[in-house]
Amino acid sequence: MKRSLSPLRYPGGKASIYDMTRDVIACHDMELCQYAEPYAGGCGLALRLLTSNVVEELHLNDIDQSIASLWNCIVNQPEELASLISLAKIDMDEWYKQKAIQDIKDTVDPLELAFSTLFLNRTNRSGIIKAGVIGGKKQDGAYRMDCRFNKVALIKKVHQIAAIKDKIHIYNMDAIEFIEKLESLALPKPLLMVDPPYYNKGQSLYTNFYNHEDHAAVSEKLAKTDLPWLLTYDNTPEISDLYKKFAQYQFDINYSAAKKRVGNELFITSSHFDSLEHERLKMA
Repeated sequence: MKRSLSPLRYPGGKASIYDMTRDVIACHDMELCQYAEPYAGGCGLALRLLTSNVVEELHLNDIDQSIASLWNCIVNQPEELASLISLAKIDMDEWYKQKAIQDIKDTVDPLELAFSTLFLNRTNRSGIIKAGVIGGKKQDGAYRMDCRFNKVALIKKVHQIAAIKDKIHIYNMDAIEFIEKLESLALPKPLLMVDPPYYNKGQSLYTNFYNHEDHAAVSEKLAKTDLPWLLTYDNTPEISDLYKKFAQYQFDINYSAAKKRVGNELFITSSHFDSLEHERLKMA
């Protein structure tokens, strides 16, 4: 598989379903659409769709200030961020410093927060911001904290993304408010790709996780919007019930948080899409 352009390691990231998403878009005459993600996270799928000329522009939203600040700085302050990456000391003193910044994210400079987010993403287990450091605090594990922090590769990715910044729009909003924002913009040929926090285990993976009421609120918004959407979720009875009025499919996906395994997720579509036939999709 083509290497992801995203500098982030992200639990539940969807870059691995690029081929499937591309094919669904192509089969429904949605190429070169205005592609929007209410839960941007690592943006691996979005960036590959853009750089492969499948979509025209990206509208990327994340309510997590840490994530939104990072994407804003990649797009608007790439040289400054690249300099911080280049000069970074990859040791436990720096890890504690960057971890402390996350606790006061509302008061720090956006560039400082952006670097802190990237640093912890690349030095923590499975890229989880609130997880422990790779190798443990004594750095006596099988791997050290710098094993995922390739400065040259990270800087290259920052510059590659910055080079296409005119086609990338960053937002820092609640997901439902973001969808309402898109509705008001009346974009030509819009497409929502919705990948909410997992229903199960979301609390252990994400800074901003959902309870059942939050998941239900998103389902109600998607049921009402006129925007076409595709939705991915962990395969649970609760989610299947929330979206029982929409076409549901299952697909397998590789997970790498904590330990590598193959999971099974839901792929749900709005009424804008005909019945899907794809080798990776099975009716739920």
